[in-house]
Amino acid sequence: MTDTWRPSAVEQERIAYRRRRAIRSVLLAAASTAVLGTLLAVGVTNSPGWPRVKESFFDLAVAQDSLPAILDGLVLNIELLICCALGAMALGLLIAVLRTLRGPVAFPVRALATGYTYGFRGVPLIIVLYVMTLGVPGLRLSGMPSTLVLGGLALVIVYGAYLAEVFRAGIESVHPSQLAAARSLGLTYRQTMRHVVLPQAVRRVAPPLLNDTVALQKDVGLVSLAGPIDAVRAAQIQVAEHFNFTPYIVAGVLFVLLALPLIGVTDWVTLRAARRQGARS
Repeated sequence: MTDTWRPSAVEQERIAYRRRRAIRSVLLAAASTAVLGTLLAVGVTNSPGWPRVKESFFDLAVAQDSLPAILDGLVLNIELLICCALGAMALGLLIAVLRTLRGPVAFPVRALATGYTYGFRGVPLIIVLYVMTLGVPGLRLSGMPSTLVLGGLALVIVYGAYLAEVFRAGIESVHPSQLAAARSLGLTYRQTMRHVVLPQAVRRVAPPLLNDTVALQKDVGLVSLAGPIDAVRAAQIQVAEHFNFTPYIVAGVLFVLLALPLIGVTDWVTLRAARRQGARS
């Protein structure tokens, strides 16, 4: 029977030292955070205008009364986030693939894709929302979708331009030798992109993709400018009913809670990618 391996005494001392350092760092970080938070709380609550601000923005009774309506509106934000995120990723991936096409025949397609990414990355999102939700319905076309759908399309169009550049960076990060090797094995260009390039590209750009999704999660609230009653619009209605700004704080807290899981996943994916890269180097 072989003896179970055990670290040497020196290695055990190193492990214990690292553990003590980690605990010490956590305690120092917690203590400094608590001190800073206490100083900020004392400074804000002792300011001359704090009683008025507390009454206008942090009224617990108003928060409890407006919470159900804001939660109902938040459901619309979540549904819009899922649909727009999937649509923007699909559109961005399509545009990125079109921009990477080679050959003079594909030049018009590349030019259109490039113009799309340059244009919609430069124009403010709120202008695209106004054009889509106020200008397009003015055409009076048959089968015109609802304002909510048009607002979602505006988000997809704008964020698709950003995600297209993210995907294109991932595609171009794949070494050309892999494309040459795949083509030498008899794979077509489409098969090479599908089985060799795109899987690696998507894996490499997963952290920035998730970051853009976090940004989209906040911007879906801008759809309220066109009229749909989401969390932001519901908060605005509650503010008008109570003559108090606390519902805005409630909506902001709900958006933060909605973003926390996605932010955690983003940080985990980023850390995992960094560790994988460090292990290869």
